[in-house]
Amino acid sequence: MAIGWGLALARGRARITLPACRWAPPQPSNALTSRSLSRHAPLILLVGALAAVGCADRPAAATKNEVAVTGDSGGPAKQGAPHPAGVVAVTAATAVKVKEPTSPQLHRSRRDSVALASMTKPDSVLDKRWPVKLPPPLPGSLLPANRILAFYGNPLSKRMGVLGEYPKDEMFAMLDREVARWAKADPEHPVIPAIHFIVTVAQGTPGKAGLYRLQMRDSMTNALLGWAREKHALLFLDVQPGKSTVEAEVPRLRPFLENPDVHLAIDPEFAMQPSGAVPSTRVGTVDAKDVNWTIDFLDRIVKEKHLPPKVLVVHRWTKKMVTNARDIRPVPNVQVVMDMDGWGPPWLKFDTYHDHIKTEPVQFTGFKLFFQHDTEKGTALLTPEEVLRLTPKPLYIQYQ
Repeated sequence: MAIGWGLALARGRARITLPACRWAPPQPSNALTSRSLSRHAPLILLVGALAAVGCADRPAAATKNEVAVTGDSGGPAKQGAPHPAGVVAVTAATAVKVKEPTSPQLHRSRRDSVALASMTKPDSVLDKRWPVKLPPPLPGSLLPANRILAFYGNPLSKRMGVLGEYPKDEMFAMLDREVARWAKADPEHPVIPAIHFIVTVAQGTPGKAGLYRLQMRDSMTNALLGWAREKHALLFLDVQPGKSTVEAEVPRLRPFLENPDVHLAIDPEFAMQPSGAVPSTRVGTVDAKDVNWTIDFLDRIVKEKHLPPKVLVVHRWTKKMVTNARDIRPVPNVQVVMDMDGWGPPWLKFDTYHDHIKTEPVQFTGFKLFFQHDTEKGTALLTPEEVLRLTPKPLYIQYQ
């Protein structure tokens, strides 16, 4: 989720009050100049807590009351859970027929047009690094034969992304429309829909454990897995560690990750343990060793449970969010996506993609689009055709 500093401060956002906590957006430090704020993808501003669950850390296990509400068993779904139809990749021929809205011809500013042109012209140095030279993908690998298109957020909050901003049926209709658009824009890559659920949410308050993060209960994760399976889609579990660590937060998700249709994402922006700062007061960071630990963790699950390869998404829009990125070691059982997770005008998104994704090849790339924040100044949302002009072409697309 990303809400920029400039946007939040310009609006004079009021202090947010939720059950058992009170939190106000932090002010930028003197080190963050107005030039740097406008030059780089903006900082993410989190709402501090989710109104439906309060601010304290909660047990991972669901209560009986939650089971009654969600209709699940209260524990993580196991590998053998019902999965009747499986994940379905959508092609141009099988895409849901959607009526494209009538809109005036798309016009881009000169700055946007120049930035896109510079990103699409041949680069004798960088282009030689793509695609990344790795062993051929194993059977069952999702990438690079397909493109994954994910809707991001948490159903408990309208401020964290499309999953909570719209009623479920309306959100599903929007997902169908975007999947169809991408399938038609690139017929060579069938599109696999996905639900990208923030399962560990960074907080502006410490909580009982003092870790500035809130773990969603298993009952909610089961509900989101049900949503994904209803749409024959993947489920991504997104971890914002707060002052905890990736190594401490990911293992509790193992029962879910033992499902072949569940994958993982980590958000370095909210990894505050190295700095000790409160989430959203500065950009967090993870190191290649943290990413490699996660890769090894997923690799063990795939081998032990005889699963198809997992996908690991790592969000990034600054260099320091992922230190020593060139030391990340993908393995055949884990496909790593470095996802450009910044909002703003097209020129800024292209520039960020170039500087922090293309210049440090890991394996595959992703690109994030924001229905609201990318368009707030009247700029039209980037189209699939425009994004597909980038080199390398992103194989993971996320909408917030």
